[in-house]
Amino acid sequence: MPKSLFSKVHRRFTFVVSIIKIELVMKTLVKGILVLALLLGTFSSHANGELNEVPSFKYLDKGHYISVSDASGDIIYTGQINYKGNISALFDFSKLKNGIYKVEITRDFEIEINTIEVKDNSVIFLKGLQKKIHKPVFRSENAKLIISKLALNDKDMKVELYYEDDLIHSETVTGDKILNRVYRLDETYRGKYTAIVRSDDCVFVENFRI
Repeated sequence: MPKSLFSKVHRRFTFVVSIIKIELVMKTLVKGILVLALLLGTFSSHANGELNEVPSFKYLDKGHYISVSDASGDIIYTGQINYKGNISALFDFSKLKNGIYKVEITRDFEIEINTIEVKDNSVIFLKGLQKKIHKPVFRSENAKLIISKLALNDKDMKVELYYEDDLIHSETVTGDKILNRVYRLDETYRGKYTAIVRSDDCVFVENFRI
């Protein structure tokens, strides 16, 4: 075989081998991305691990938010849910390391918190640790701010009002089932206002203008 022809064949063989290597690397990368997607909850098929005691928030809707934190309180994932369906189909918690995790689902006016235990690719939702938190409802109109909140767990609601980052009012509202407050603001002070409500070990912030 002429030397020049051998060189062409050798280069072609090397090129083919390189393509094969690239394809293998790409397949490995795609698998890695899929595993990451399963972990971070973009979407997935049914979880590989055993999912016991599916919680009351088992059905999720597009637009809800999910947050997953470990036993130390560090958030390992948070994001908006882009698909609707059963939580066991959308999130593969079995990919997490062994340990205790807190899963929060935020809907329009409610936060549902559940605790799970992951052990050897098996996921168990722990009974007795479920908690529902009702978010306060803010409404501003005609220089008035209306705050309303269901008080099923925490009977106190700490309110702080800020005008252009300056604190103008603070109080603790106490009640039974429903906590209500109406604040009349001075219309001559136009600009940015912020209302902060602290209740159920959570902080809720609402920005508005008059």
